[in-house]
This record gives sequence, C-alpha cells and structure tokens, in this order.
Amino acid sequence: MTAEFALYLALFLPLGAMALIGALGAWPVIRDVAHVATAAVTFALVIFLLRALLGGAVPELFLFEVMPGLPLAFSIEPLGMVFALLASGLWIVIAIYSAGYMRAAGEAHQTRFAIFFTLSIAAALGIAFASNLFTLFIFYELLTLSTYPLVAHKGTPEARAGARTYLAILLTTSIGFFLVAIIWTWTATGTLAFEPGGIVSGHIDPALAPLLLALFAFGIGKAALMPFHRWLPAAMVAPAPVSALLHAVAVVKGGVFTLLKVGVYIFGTGYLSRTDASVWLAWVAAFSLIVAAIIAITKDDLKARLAYSTVSQLAYVTLGLALANQMGIIGGTMQMVMHAMAKITLFMCAGAIYVAANKTRVSEMTGLGRQMPFTFAAFLIASLSIIGLPPLGGGWSKWFLIMAAADAQQTVMIVVLALGSLLSIAYLLPVAGRALFMPVPGGNTSPGVQEAPLLCLLPLCATALGCIALFFFASEIYGFLLHIPMLPPEAAP
Repeated sequence: MTAEFALYLALFLPLGAMALIGALGAWPVIRDVAHVATAAVTFALVIFLLRALLGGAVPELFLFEVMPGLPLAFSIEPLGMVFALLASGLWIVIAIYSAGYMRAAGEAHQTRFAIFFTLSIAAALGIAFASNLFTLFIFYELLTLSTYPLVAHKGTPEARAGARTYLAILLTTSIGFFLVAIIWTWTATGTLAFEPGGIVSGHIDPALAPLLLALFAFGIGKAALMPFHRWLPAAMVAPAPVSALLHAVAVVKGGVFTLLKVGVYIFGTGYLSRTDASVWLAWVAAFSLIVAAIIAITKDDLKARLAYSTVSQLAYVTLGLALANQMGIIGGTMQMVMHAMAKITLFMCAGAIYVAANKTRVSEMTGLGRQMPFTFAAFLIASLSIIGLPPLGGGWSKWFLIMAAADAQQTVMIVVLALGSLLSIAYLLPVAGRALFMPVPGGNTSPGVQEAPLLCLLPLCATALGCIALFFFASEIYGFLLHIPMLPPEAAP
C-alpha cells in the first residue's frame, strides 16, 4: 500500500463507515464493535503514514481544484501528524467508553450518536492533513456542524439552548473573522498554501500584521480564547463522551492546532518575532489563562469546573505560539498532547461518577472515593498531570513553555505560567481529595454505589496510565517536533 493511498483511506474510511454503523443500528453490540474497529483501523493507517513520514516520504493527495490556486488537497507534515495521532488514537478509547456509558446512562439515539461521532473524527483528520487554509476551513466548518447534533443529543430544552450557543459562537467567529482573515491572506499573497517560514512576509504591512493575527486568533473560536469561550461551558449539557470529544479528541484541539498551524505556516515564527505582531496575543492568552482558572475554582458542577479548566489550559498553547520561538511551538504542541490525555481522563471519570452514583457536583462527592477508588485514583493522576507535576506528562509541556518565556525574555509570562499551575491545584485537587481522603458524611456510604461498568472504567484507567507514560516518552515527542520548520527572526523572509 502506498502512503498516498493510506492517506486517502485515513480521510475517507470514517466517512464510509458511517453508512455501516447506521445499517447496524438494530444490532447494538455489532454496531459498537464496528465503531471501535473503524477507530482502530483509522489509527493503524495514521501510524502507517507516520512511518512513511519518518522514512522521508511526504505523502500528498490532490482531489480537485475549486478555482485556480484553491485546491482541495492534503499533505503530511510533523505538526499535523501529531494532531492526527492524537485524534485517531483517543478515538479508540472514547469509542469503547461511549459504548459503556450510553448504555449505562440509558441514552437514546445511540446509532445517531455513533454516526455523528465518526463524522467529527473524519473532520478532525481533514483539519490535521489539510495542505492549505481553504481545505482546512472546509473541514473546520464540517467539525462544527457534525458536533452540533452531539451537543444537542439529549433533546432537552437545556441541551438545545446549549447547542444553539455552541453553533452560534463558532459559526459567527469562523465566518465573521476566520474567513475574513483567509480572504485577506489570499488577496495579499495570492496563495493559501502552508509553507515553511510562512507566506505573509513581504505581502502584509508589518503594522497590519497584529490585526490579521487577531482575525485568525479570535476567528478560530474552537481555541476558546476569551471573550469567545462561552460555547465551551454551554456545550457541557452533552453526554460525557461528547464532552471528552470536545475537550480532548477533536474540537478544542482542532482549534489550538489550527492556531499553531497558522502561526507556523502562514505567519512564520520568525516573522512574528521580528515584527512583534504576537506580543498582544501573549497578554490576551495570559488573561484567559488566569481568569478562566479563577472561574473554575468557583464552580461546584464538576463538568463546568472542567470546562473552565480547559479554557485556561488551552491558553497555554496560545501563549506558546505568541512567544514566537521554537521552544514555544514545541511547548504549545506538547501541551496539546498532554492536556488531551489528562482531560479525556477527567471527563470519562465525570461520566463514570454520573452513571455509577448519579452525582454531578463536587460538593456531593465527599467520601465517594471509597466506593469508586479506581475512578478517583485516575482523576487524581490526570489532575496532577494538568497541574504539571512529574512523573506525569504535563510536567514537560509546562517546563518547555517556561523555557520559551525565558528565551523570549518574558519574565511576566513565566510568573503567569507558574500562577496558572497553582490555580489548577485549587480547582482540581479538592475533587479527588474530597472523594478519597474526607470521611463519608454521617459515616455511611451511599447504598448501591460501586465502580462504573468495565467499558467505562477500563478506558479511563488506560488514559490515566497514559498520563504517566507520556512523561517517559517525552523525549521522542520532543525529537519529532524539532522537525517542524521554523525560521529564526533574522532568517525570516
């Protein structure tokens, strides 16, 4: 099998599998097996493409040209490969988990759920492998539209209202800002191709570069940069597997990935550093990082607390881009990976707590860890990773971002990064601490409460162990990310 054919299959196999999943709706077990099998085969194809890339190949796929210079085309490069591995690999985990959760929670329309879940992963892979802004924008919008039915899945007035907020903010930002930035870039440069070192230098007045960057940064609403973040807490009305998809697998990771891709291949880190076009973005990211963390501390609803945690943790990635140096891009990309592994664990734990104990508030979880020790142990491990404590993967991403701030001589940003970790202690550790170490109120455990079904429990234990494994495999990830093409300021075109 050629790498080009593998790329074609990775992109379109999930789309074809949607019909199969729909046809198997009358046989839930077979349908769920088909969903997991599709995820596993897609991940195997992405691994095949990774090996081809490491072997020196650059797989490309050209479908058609909408107009001269605007092709729907795909190619493989290191940054996109990281996102593709993340989305396709975690898809396997969440496909298994969702089978257990949806049954245990008695959710309706499970076949429709699996179909749109598969479509959303296909859209995420299209974003990962897009070779130009035009192709990326098409799949970016497809990801928004395919996840809307998932957010509204419960069909309640609250779910519909949350889904409307989700759709309104993401479509408004993408059409009102992101599309405008793409048209401006096309008009100024004559191309939308992702090029090493960027394409805007010599075509955009450096005085206008911060404005163009602002259109991209706020237009890529999935990055949840304040003040365009409200869609993320609003979407927490969705079932736990959808929350995991939004926060860890596809949506917000698609947002920060797109922002990194624009920074590296449209502007170029050298150009951003030389023109100081991203200095303002560092301050906006710092504001989002701190304010969202403070809001998270005030939330008693567990999923709302985790949602604002995501807004804060995504800002680390944006800050890494805004520092406009190699270490910032590497640290931001590693944060994308480490946060995905930890946050999918946290949301799967939240779902397990719901199906096993029917509890959603932090204040209700006192002593619950005695009846659900594996779930809350996994929650604790993932929390410590997000905080940045070794030997957990999150420690490396925080370290590289601090090094990036030091390289950029941004002492204030070092303080911001450290303060963000301290605040994450305040909003995450009380959850596991209350459940594992505080006495049960009245001395009586909740009757009938035990661990969630195995299909819920095993995936969250696996990703908790993944948080530990990432600490020891960080050097391999770092070495791979060194291949992302970045030019120093003096070499910027």
